[in-house]
Amino acid sequence: MSKTMKALLLSEHGDLDQLKVVTDKPAPTATPGHVVIRVGASSFNYHDVFTVRGMPGIKVPLPVVIGLDMAGQITEVGEGVSDWKVGDRVLVNPLNRGKGLMGEMLDGGMAEYCLVSEPQLIALPEKVSYEDAAALPVAYGTAHRMLITHNTVKAGDRVLILGASGGVGTACVILAKLLGAEVIACAGSDAKGEQLRKIGADHVINYRETDFSKWAIAQYGKPQRRNNEGGVDVVINFTGGDTWVPSLKCLKRGGTLLVCGATAGHDPKEDLRYVWSFELNIKGSNSFYDDNLKALLDMVADGSIKPVIDRVVPLEQAAEGLALIRDREVLGKVIVTP
Repeated sequence: MSKTMKALLLSEHGDLDQLKVVTDKPAPTATPGHVVIRVGASSFNYHDVFTVRGMPGIKVPLPVVIGLDMAGQITEVGEGVSDWKVGDRVLVNPLNRGKGLMGEMLDGGMAEYCLVSEPQLIALPEKVSYEDAAALPVAYGTAHRMLITHNTVKAGDRVLILGASGGVGTACVILAKLLGAEVIACAGSDAKGEQLRKIGADHVINYRETDFSKWAIAQYGKPQRRNNEGGVDVVINFTGGDTWVPSLKCLKRGGTLLVCGATAGHDPKEDLRYVWSFELNIKGSNSFYDDNLKALLDMVADGSIKPVIDRVVPLEQAAEGLALIRDREVLGKVIVTP
């Protein structure tokens, strides 16, 4: 193994032009309780955009290799690691419980090699490619916990998904359909809508042209306060901002608003009248755990699901790939191979 490696390095917060591919980053060596993996594939999330820009209250130790999600093969094993050996294929849970997220508080996956603590390792089935595995943790793990762990979607439910074309969104479409729901997917173009139909959406809404809340009420009827008629059963909203109140308006009595983020604003206008009048449930879901990732790997291995990957790019084009995520010009995940 070379003493240096290629890596996508963030040295200063700002726009994406602060990201640079370097070729002389010191390659990691195994330390006690850790392994070194040769990264097979990594993937971007919108969180990486926030990391580059800088987030209030979070002090990122710069310079840092970005990228939360990664899968690869162990090349070196540190002292005290007994359950893993050189050659093992692994998926990495990006949360280091002592130090925080990979790609933020620790060097992440956008490099040829990465140092990973033993508790973060998950065995990768032979049937699952590095690319498919790297698509899973943040996006599919979040969706799996929100829909399946919390038991929020059941067969026959009408489920409206905002931001359906992104990583978490496409994962929600796939999992909600697998659970037997009637899926309404919202995206910013007709072309994305047609792609969402292909992965399981029953209905698609171009939110730039159609008010999703009014569409749902026209399609299913106005929600009623005295019975459970009208509206949708579940709205998945990790957008926030000006989509919050319209989400409340189209939920049926006893319906559920699921939230796992707020990409368009965390402090939206509120209207509590809908919450009490229609006895709405607002359910938050945060992060994911090993059981979510192991379940997802099994689902990929047995063919139950196939992660939606928009494109695979080399490390040299990684910043351009993240720009596509920032500008919402992809369907699903952007995968990077070193």
